[in-house]
Amino acid sequence: MTHLSEFRRSRRASALSLSEIVRISEAARALQAQGKPVLTFGTGEPDFPTPDHVIEAAHQAALAGQTSYTPTQGTAPLRQAVADQAGFTVEASDVLISTGAKQVLSNAFLATLDPGDEVIVPAPYWTSYSDIIEFCEAKLVPVACPADTGFLLTAKALEAAITDKTRWLLLNSPGNPSGAMYSEQQLQALAEVLRRHPHVWVLADEIYQHIAYAPFTCFRNAAPDLADRMLIVNGVSKAHAMTGWRIGWGIGPAPLIKAMTAIQGQSTSGACSVSQAAALAALTGSQDHLKTRNDEFRDRRDLVVAGLNAIDGLTCPEPTGAFYAFPSCAGVIGRSTPAGKVLETDADYCDYLLNEALVALVPGRAFGLPGHFRLSYAYAETDLREGLRRISDATAALK
Repeated sequence: MTHLSEFRRSRRASALSLSEIVRISEAARALQAQGKPVLTFGTGEPDFPTPDHVIEAAHQAALAGQTSYTPTQGTAPLRQAVADQAGFTVEASDVLISTGAKQVLSNAFLATLDPGDEVIVPAPYWTSYSDIIEFCEAKLVPVACPADTGFLLTAKALEAAITDKTRWLLLNSPGNPSGAMYSEQQLQALAEVLRRHPHVWVLADEIYQHIAYAPFTCFRNAAPDLADRMLIVNGVSKAHAMTGWRIGWGIGPAPLIKAMTAIQGQSTSGACSVSQAAALAALTGSQDHLKTRNDEFRDRRDLVVAGLNAIDGLTCPEPTGAFYAFPSCAGVIGRSTPAGKVLETDADYCDYLLNEALVALVPGRAFGLPGHFRLSYAYAETDLREGLRRISDATAALK
């Protein structure tokens, strides 16, 4: 008699599930499959095309036979280009090319975290941070950074969060989901705290560097003396509209990059050859599209912030980078829908908007700061205007 063995997840995998962003996207697709005109503002993906010269470079690379395995650490020309455009002095040997910035994060934490280690993360934070850290059997230590702090971590709050188990400070600037960006002075204040705690390393996720509406400061430039315990994460996905090409990189001290490369070597090996050729063209070719698209994002930001602030019950600070608005919906909590359901949480409000207004948004609880929701304005202006109208009408219908 054959006995079937029941599937058992590993301890690491048991902690993982579909993110709330994915679940909302799937619910929106289900409504769309029913023929309903859902507007989805839940995904952080530019609606611009990949620049033509980047696509052409990928085409030529494929025609030239650049379709073989690549070095695990990345092709030499791309690593050199990353080093050249970093904005600080660094050797190409201190650069690791990965299959997206998310893999850089995973490599770094898998290479450094042991069970019980702690990672300080300002909240709100990108949802994958918590999952990656938990997968590594470490502990995410969230530090609430509400709107009255500009959604930014203060030196005092950082000092209070550090323990002898702290391994990393993970800082995202410009930030997802808030769009908040640290100034040079704010980064220097954090660096002053870190100098008193040499066991704490810094992971600076700067993937939105080129989508900024105020001067951007790289953490490494603000605190060059911390370079020997700092990892800078970046990539081509957001600025160059290359999300599907899956190329990101990490810049850090040689021992860390070596350990991360070893991890990558036993997971994906080197990133896609044609995608690396495309990323090289993105970094070394024309950069004209960066300003043009940044200006477009700024216009969309202004439209969205004004539209949200005009809705009774919503309050939206002005983001200084990225392409997200993170308004408070505290003013609608406690109100009732036309059907009589009381909105008790930000998730209730987002669920109401999805099903009644056919607008998909992500509740703040997914980012570690309830009472808000995230709206990505990386979408066409016509869709944003229609979405704002629907949100306004549905919110006005609350009792």
